[in-house]
Amino acid sequence: MRLCISNARAEGNTLHRRFGSLLFFPSEKLISFGKWGTVEKMKPSPQFLFAAFLSLILQTGICYGIKWIALSKTPSALALNQTQHCKQLEGLVVSQVQLCRSNLELMQTIIQAAREVIKTCRKTFSDMRWNCSSIELAPNYLLDLERGTRESAFVYALSAAAISHTIARACTTGDLPGCSCGPIPDAPMKMKKSGSQANKLMHLHNSEVGRQVLKASLEMKCKCHGVSGSCSIKTCWKGLQELQDIALDLKNKYLSATKVVHRPMGTRKYLVPKDIDIRPVKETELIYLQSSPDFCMKNEKVGSHGTQDRQCNKTSNGSDSCDLMCCGRGYNPYMDKVVERCHCKYHWCCYVTCKKCERTVERYVCK
Repeated sequence: MRLCISNARAEGNTLHRRFGSLLFFPSEKLISFGKWGTVEKMKPSPQFLFAAFLSLILQTGICYGIKWIALSKTPSALALNQTQHCKQLEGLVVSQVQLCRSNLELMQTIIQAAREVIKTCRKTFSDMRWNCSSIELAPNYLLDLERGTRESAFVYALSAAAISHTIARACTTGDLPGCSCGPIPDAPMKMKKSGSQANKLMHLHNSEVGRQVLKASLEMKCKCHGVSGSCSIKTCWKGLQELQDIALDLKNKYLSATKVVHRPMGTRKYLVPKDIDIRPVKETELIYLQSSPDFCMKNEKVGSHGTQDRQCNKTSNGSDSCDLMCCGRGYNPYMDKVVERCHCKYHWCCYVTCKKCERTVERYVCK
């Protein structure tokens, strides 16, 4: 089984030293299954380049690992075809600007990954008090993402998964023609002594959880070939799930995240569960160091935007219910006009025409 990296071993080592750990996946291969059960290996699909672009908490400051999400604000008019353009990108520290200069062809994909992180995080938490709105403040985050909270745990994990996911998709679609295979670079992780060691270990762990969830999301996909859909030949390949599905898996881990403490064990300190001393931290669980507020009231000192004027669901029993979302303060109803397609008609061949209908619905927002 081959593992895919960048064109040269030297380039892979440079990425590893500068940006933390790389993520490698098996290259996809198409396999056709004939009607007699024979297996025929088809032409390999485009090779993957999977890179965890910014596990930079190990190389720079505590929160630099997600400051790169500010790349989402990059103007579309910025061509990024000259090295001096890298200085115009918001959210990059010096070492990241240097990497940008040497990997210009990769930067549009990284920018797209930053946008995917914000869009996916907002959608995933739209039904909860903390709705990931503070991620749009990148690179100047509030305390909900600057401290070692379970919210920052989720964002670090999602960011690590998103960057690898976006690069993988870009490779398979041919947007990154430099994708190829080679040996795994074996550059060691280095950790600066400045800053909070506990936070760095936490962010490193959660980023790895995100990448492992992405790796586990590989699923077999098949397409049938044959006369009248008989499926006499079936072509199958391994492909990634959508990023939104991966985010939902990470959200479940967020809800069951483990609080840890930085505790000495022998001659070194480790992150161990605060309330369960009998087992080490599991590699598959998200961890956090500091408890979060309830996010009911606005308080920028703790990174809470509050839930006033947030929309709630009167009939729900979940986290988006008016009782939970509004924290017992009550809610106000209002009428909203919705325009939707209606009276659709199929015409041979082959198009559909619809009329636009307007209806009024009752909605609710928190007091």
